[in-house]
Amino acid sequence: MLSTSWVILPDLLTFILRHRGEALKKIKEWRDADRAVFENEIVPAKQPAVLRGLLRDWPAVQAALESQESVVDYFKRLDTGGTVSAMVGSPEIDGRFSYSDDFQGFNFGSENVSISKALDTLLSLAEAAQPPAIALQALHVPSIMPSFHEDNAMPLLDDDIAPRVWIGNRLMIAAHFDNNYNVAGVVSGRRRFTVFPPEQVANLYIGPLLRTPGGSPISCVDLRAPDYTKYPRFREALESAQEALLEPGDAVYIPVLWWHGVESLDPLNILVNYWWNEGVPAHHKPILSLVHAMAIMSGLPADQRDVWRTFFEHFAFQADGDPGEHLPSDLPDVMGKLSSADKDKLIAYLAERLKSQVGS
Repeated sequence: MLSTSWVILPDLLTFILRHRGEALKKIKEWRDADRAVFENEIVPAKQPAVLRGLLRDWPAVQAALESQESVVDYFKRLDTGGTVSAMVGSPEIDGRFSYSDDFQGFNFGSENVSISKALDTLLSLAEAAQPPAIALQALHVPSIMPSFHEDNAMPLLDDDIAPRVWIGNRLMIAAHFDNNYNVAGVVSGRRRFTVFPPEQVANLYIGPLLRTPGGSPISCVDLRAPDYTKYPRFREALESAQEALLEPGDAVYIPVLWWHGVESLDPLNILVNYWWNEGVPAHHKPILSLVHAMAIMSGLPADQRDVWRTFFEHFAFQADGDPGEHLPSDLPDVMGKLSSADKDKLIAYLAERLKSQVGS
């Protein structure tokens, strides 16, 4: 009689858990997209897009296609020797940087290293069965590898949009959003992107907002093995999800505020991305307005919150059109047309007002 006991290999178990009835839609793919196609067709569609082979001619990608050692040597030659912060987690976290179990801290630490040291370490761990999780995230390329752009230019964007590099081993970066538009290109290794439209926020079970592992709010759900008992509404999020597997030379475009989780699948993974948000100063952060509103509104009675929702819709989100159309356009007020400098002055004024009111 055959035994009913089964031994399931970890990778197979992960696959089964990930795909229990969820056949995720694929992100739309484009091949040989030039800047005109990107600006006139891809961006206006307001949807993620895979850009197959966009960066295939980059010398960095060609080095990665040759071998891990070649791409490590390539980046080490560009390294100016400065130190950067690396996230380091024990093998037990299985590459998933997140919160500690009690949400009071994180499940990883940090170390200051050079790019070259980090690359050598990753290369030495390539054959390890259970290596520590290592990630260098969003490093400003002009500061640490200023000559990178000379031979590895982004064909879809202006040269003044600075690239950032992400280096690590097998990792699972939780679904999060960016305040900017994003083009991310894979240089070395494979990455699986899973994206969700912004309106799925209620089904993604977002963690604490004041302190986050990487600067952006993240989903508490492990995309590789969702716990549907703990996070039942995540099934609804998957109905709207899209995914894509990117190889070296491929890129993905992610519209602003779309949630995206990124799984790095190989022992050495390198990605270069570009963030931009034309007309929006980098220091204007709507998330701060959201946090302040949450802190204040949550303490109000429900009927008052309903009224404030109406006010926010009218004044902040202009659901009824320009709320100040009946006033002079040059009025030095938020009901008028403030310049960027005026907005900065207003933010400074509000900061002082809030500071003076604390404890009063």
